[in-house]
Amino acid sequence: MSTQQDLPPSGDGLFRTKTVEQSIRDTEEPEHALKKSLSALDLTVFGVGVIIGTGIFVLTGKVAKETAGPATAIAFVAAGVVCALAALCYAEFASTVPVAGSAYTFSYASLGELVAWIIGWDLVLEFALGTAVVAVGWSGYVRSLIDNAGWHLPDALSGPDVADGFGFDLLAFVLVLVLTVILVLGMKLSARVTTVVVAIKVAVVLIVIIAGLFFIDTANYSPFIPKAQPQPSGSGLDAPLIQLIFGYAPTNFGVMGIFTAASVVFFAFIGFDVVATAAEETKLPQRDVPRGIMASLFICTALYVAVSIVVTGMQHYTKLSVSAPLADAFKAVGHPFYAGVISFGAAVGLTTVCMILLLGQTRVFFAMSRDGLLPRFFSKTHPRFRTPYRPTILLGVIIAIIAGFTSINELATLVNIGTLFAFVVVALGVIVLRRTRPDLHRAFRTPWVPLIPVLSVAASVWLMLNLPAETWLRFGIWMVIGVIIYFAYGRSHSRVNRTRV
Repeated sequence: MSTQQDLPPSGDGLFRTKTVEQSIRDTEEPEHALKKSLSALDLTVFGVGVIIGTGIFVLTGKVAKETAGPATAIAFVAAGVVCALAALCYAEFASTVPVAGSAYTFSYASLGELVAWIIGWDLVLEFALGTAVVAVGWSGYVRSLIDNAGWHLPDALSGPDVADGFGFDLLAFVLVLVLTVILVLGMKLSARVTTVVVAIKVAVVLIVIIAGLFFIDTANYSPFIPKAQPQPSGSGLDAPLIQLIFGYAPTNFGVMGIFTAASVVFFAFIGFDVVATAAEETKLPQRDVPRGIMASLFICTALYVAVSIVVTGMQHYTKLSVSAPLADAFKAVGHPFYAGVISFGAAVGLTTVCMILLLGQTRVFFAMSRDGLLPRFFSKTHPRFRTPYRPTILLGVIIAIIAGFTSINELATLVNIGTLFAFVVVALGVIVLRRTRPDLHRAFRTPWVPLIPVLSVAASVWLMLNLPAETWLRFGIWMVIGVIIYFAYGRSHSRVNRTRV
């Protein structure tokens, strides 16, 4: 059996890299190997399943009313382009290093161990908070459906946002635990569950689009790009970082308002990078992972654009609801039945979003454990199901408790900055690995390197600068905690470090 001693690490100290060959050899160790069972279709379903969430049901109306008007469709295209730039970089790495861990594994092979730890720690935060936030959102939709059926869940079991005193979100807690069990039982079962749920979710979206076409009033598209208006100035840590540093305040509406809107609707696309975390469990990763990433991104962009065109055509953008734009638009044209259909689709859809974010979380944790940066205890796979059951159970229980007890709306933006930070690191990693390892076989090659990666970095940094300074502060605190843990444990226990000794 091959071991890490077969190939020595490259570089010294904090920036020693783990070779691509090393990473692939590690996946062949029986106790730490994941079962390969996924196809390109499975990966595409995972991508669509995690991208289409509350964004398609909520963000469309909010952005149209407050920022872009009917031009929201263009904002979705712009956000899709930003994601596509990052997706091209992810696709090259995933086809070259088909190993669990996504951006963590990619940065370990190109930028070094410290950078890999930082991005891994970042992804742990991104996926954990993302899973908990989505679980709480799912709970809200289900409670709404239960109320419509004449039942009512006690406020004390509806979460801290509903209860006056103590509140425990029972539905969110149970959802995360059920999804944890499904992920332990195997990726193929997870893929089958996701396929069924995504089929229902996409069918609901298509019903909304097709039905809405019959209620479009073209007069509502005028003006398509409303006149620019100054955006209310923020103050202190609530203000966008770009405003505090450069004194630039984004505008609402107008041409620049479209780009402001793109920085908001971009977050509706968060999650496509989770597809890359499943590379090690894919039968033909070099071919199928790039296909899964690009296909899911294209499908979701098309659906987002279609929904935004329909909803702004059904109701003038100034009259759109912010909380439930699609449902209220159908109510406004005298068809409340579709409001129930939309709520059902949202509730069903968020189930897969939650499960796939939890999947990404456990795979990154598993990869870091296999490298010794976290305790190796968590890198043993289940003898029957070949899944990383130990980190899945641990993280599932922790996230279930967080979702049950915590109101975390204020922390949701940390998911956004974490994703964008990962985009930056992966794009830089493509440039570095092209220079340091030009000999590697790349089944998929990002076109126009270094132009595409540089554009991806620039676009991601721009969107990060539009986030509140408070988000940057919280993100910085989390990173400092991660660096302390790395020097206290990860650096000395690293398998790459032990190989050098």
